Amino acid sequence: MGKKTTASVNKSKEKRLARKQEQYRIADGMSHVTSANKLTDLASLCKELLVYRSNDLDVEMYTQRVKDLDKSVLDWAIDLTERNMKKLYETCAWGWNKEKKVEEMMDDSAWYLIAKEKSGTLLAFSHFRFDMDFGIPVLYCYEVQVEAEGRRRGLGQRVLSVLEKLALATRMRCVRLTALTHNPAASAFFRACGYVLDETSPALEEAAHYEILSKATDSTEAQET
Repeated sequence: MGKKTTASVNKSKEKRLARKQEQYRIADGMSHVTSANKLTDLASLCKELLVYRSNDLDVEMYTQRVKDLDKSVLDWAIDLTERNMKKLYETCAWGWNKEKKVEEMMDDSAWYLIAKEKSGTLLAFSHFRFDMDFGIPVLYCYEVQVEAEGRRRGLGQRVLSVLEKLALATRMRCVRLTALTHNPAASAFFRACGYVLDETSPALEEAAHYEILSKATDSTEAQET
């Protein structure tokens, strides 16, 4: 075999260095996800956002792991998701599978943000998780569901604001979510809240029935880790 040139040796070193840097980056991201999932009190990270008073609403919010969630609240969340999403799922390639959706919503890693009026009436919730997605630590929002009487009153936007604060506080790179392309109202809502097409979203030519949207955390430190 011929002697390796200086250029080829340097190129090999650069590749090894790049691989190591990628490994370090992924390990660092996983450490943030692990730390976030070990937390028992997320409320302390977003306390100032958990009370919402606007447009005749007087709302309080709280966060809990699915295992700690009251069964009646979980049953309500499942029912609200079915009421809001069943028809939309039935008109796309996914179809509606309640058992699969319930299994997803009851996953051990699921966190819930619950919004209710001071009277006790449940108004909105988000199911979210801290996870590695395409190699970066993210707060993945699986659901944002609002009762009819809570819509167009700023509550959905406040729910997202809480998720964004949690993502920043736990050093996630972004809040990421999936939106159905045949639900233009939801897509418009997320974009109005600052969400943009994520690089992991399916290419337009694939004619997918969904798109991935995200909003980066505002922390320069989080972006660099």
